Amino acid sequence: MGNLLEYSGIVTKIRGMEAKLLTPDQFTEIVNLGSVPEIVEYLKKNTAYADVLETLGEDQIHRGNIEKVLTQSLYHDYTKIYRFCGQKQRRFMKLIMKNYEIDLINYCLRIVINHYRQPFDLNYKRAFFDRYSQISIEKLITSRTTDELVENLKGTEYYAPLRKLKDSQDVTLYDYNLTLDLYFYISTWKEQKKLLGKKDLELFIHERGSKIDLLNLQWIYRAKKYYNMKPADIYLLLIPIHYKLSTDQIKEIVEAPGLEEMHNAVNRTVYAKHYQFRQKIADFNIEQIYADCLHHLYTVDLRHNPYSLAEINTYFFLKEEELKKLTTAMECVRYSLSPGETLAYIGGKTR
Repeated sequence: MGNLLEYSGIVTKIRGMEAKLLTPDQFTEIVNLGSVPEIVEYLKKNTAYADVLETLGEDQIHRGNIEKVLTQSLYHDYTKIYRFCGQKQRRFMKLIMKNYEIDLINYCLRIVINHYRQPFDLNYKRAFFDRYSQISIEKLITSRTTDELVENLKGTEYYAPLRKLKDSQDVTLYDYNLTLDLYFYISTWKEQKKLLGKKDLELFIHERGSKIDLLNLQWIYRAKKYYNMKPADIYLLLIPIHYKLSTDQIKEIVEAPGLEEMHNAVNRTVYAKHYQFRQKIADFNIEQIYADCLHHLYTVDLRHNPYSLAEINTYFFLKEEELKKLTTAMECVRYSLSPGETLAYIGGKTR
């Protein structure tokens, strides 16, 4: 009864928002359109994106501006849900906010490291970050070097882990990104154990632990397939948290001599057995496996625990996946890929 009373308002609000997410049939209609302006017009007439897209004039309909307004729709959803949260749920919402903060820092690092001429275009994020974030966009946009950027994060939790890189030699954008990713997963894993009640903590550990396992599998696969990295270097990439993958299983996967052996080792894990992604190596798509496993995980947890943090977690997962699919679909249509090819990219199915 406690959870029912605690979450009833949030659940009612989120279910109303979830009903407005795009359906598979709508994605099929989108990929069959002939141009990006046609997709924008379709979204205006048929979806909940109408309000944010109405702010774009005809001469502003290009990928950069569309991505900005789609991001704003995510921020609007965050704001709507935050208003319905009690103090405990708001502490959890701050954990979700950290994802957006790290995305922002990574964007700014990319700008200063690559010396872009028109560096920062963050006004569309400013109001949201001013309200919910510990980070000052006003400070960040004055940065012209990585050292300045790190100093402009002083007073936030990200300053200490990034400052450790300051005196290192030949630090790359990849090093900064990896440091932030590891900090995020390690710190939030410890932090939530102090903040959440028993039931919510069980859900958090299940969902976050599974995500960490799947991310580690994804990073091992990429390191082997695309970069031919040695095991000693791969271990440095991994989040040092094991949930359903034992130390021995990680060792077997990392130290597998080739992709075929790695693939066989992955197929012996609980994730291959439980989520049924045993595929031939030629068809092995680790990114799609990652998305499919998380989709299954979140939706099953929500079905079993409807009045819990699973409602919040599942909604943001579905919304963020929708935005990725929309962005990818528009890019595919822009480059004249067939509907079948586009659906394959976004993990959909042809009729």
